Amino acid sequence: MAGVGERFRKTHRIGGTPVGVDGLHLTLCPMGKPERLQQPLEQALLAAGNEVKEHAFLATLDAAMRFTARDGQFPFVLCADSATAEAALGLRKAIAAGQARAGLQVSGVSSFLPHVSLLHGTAIDAIEESVVPIQWRACEFVLIRSFFGESRFEVVGRWPLAEASGPPSVDLLDELANMPDLPELPDIY
Repeated sequence: MAGVGERFRKTHRIGGTPVGVDGLHLTLCPMGKPERLQQPLEQALLAAGNEVKEHAFLATLDAAMRFTARDGQFPFVLCADSATAEAALGLRKAIAAGQARAGLQVSGVSSFLPHVSLLHGTAIDAIEESVVPIQWRACEFVLIRSFFGESRFEVVGRWPLAEASGPPSVDLLDELANMPDLPELPDIY
């Protein structure tokens, strides 16, 4: 990811500040606003994470683009393909539903474009290009505490995503050994 950002920075002569490798992330769901909170905030967030029962998925980032200005900054990002966006949205909704049950209200759950920010700057031109897909197996999600203005993060909670159930695996040798009426095979030396 960092390599893609660096190539685009050089190719398009983009100024700005690259996001460090340790800062690369795909934000799934913001912390909700306390509404009927019955426990301390961090405990409510951990409880919400414990309720999520979504499946792991193949995450793919296949496009690079500049987002619209926010506070004078134009983030340059990698965006997810449609299958990743659908899976990430399902996970986002599950996290938001867990937060709602814990007394935290998350608004705007359905408006979501999964992306990873690579660069922040004030003079990034409008760019939108396909890139060689970057893929990984999304098999967990984490709760991150961000220290405002310090570019420092701490993992507070970590939850695995369930593996999708598929057809049961078949041991072909076992199947063959248990098949009746098989002709004898000649010995080969």
